[in-house]
Amino acid sequence: MKIHRIDHVGVIVKDLPAAKVFFLDLGLEMLGETEVKGEWVEQIIGLNDVRETVVMFGMPDGQATLELVKFHTPSDEKGIQESFANTLGIQHIAFAVEDIEAVVGKLKKKGAELFGEIQNYKNIYKLCYVRGPEGIILEFAEKIK
Repeated sequence: MKIHRIDHVGVIVKDLPAAKVFFLDLGLEMLGETEVKGEWVEQIIGLNDVRETVVMFGMPDGQATLELVKFHTPSDEKGIQESFANTLGIQHIAFAVEDIEAVVGKLKKKGAELFGEIQNYKNIYKLCYVRGPEGIILEFAEKIK
């Protein structure tokens, strides 16, 4: 058995158009969008009456993809539950970026919230956390040259 790489990260969203714009603005490339439904997907994910829209985004380096999923049915009755950096479970997606200040500035103008401040970690990385649409937490890391 051998694991090759992370293929994609899936994020469930309520407002798919807003999430698409956010990730396009971040610099990801939309690879495709499709509706998914039927018994085959229901058997994979363990839900009934599934109808969802799936949008795939590619990273600029082509190493992984980001999958945004909008469930039309069944819906999550609890809605968006805001999480924090210390909430148990998967909490953020980390992106290696160039010019972290510019990336954060651009996203803040679009409504993203910086958790604290951009920090210099041992003159190796500049790091920060940003909350994007629907509470999605992103970490940005810029390698210091």
